[in-house]
Amino acid sequence: MADVTEIEALKASMRGARGAAQRLSDVGARVESLDPHGDVPDPDLEELQRLTLANALAAQALRGLVETMLRRRGKLEAEAVAESSSAGIDE
Repeated sequence: MADVTEIEALKASMRGARGAAQRLSDVGARVESLDPHGDVPDPDLEELQRLTLANALAAQALRGLVETMLRRRGKLEAEAVAESSSAGIDE
């Protein structure tokens, strides 16, 4: 089996992030049409839960790959990445 190149990984990661964002955007149109005095239907809320997680994971995977590429090129220090990755998380 051939190794995946960095560019192929970047392309796949970008496709994943764009696809997750598009699916979230599709639900966003339904949310925008909701009555402001009504409630979110359970199926939409459950779909939003699933899609927001998928969107967050795809974005974080893309971010991790980009940071790895920058660090390999000496454009990003490992300490800065570790600090930004844990920002806002209490241990």
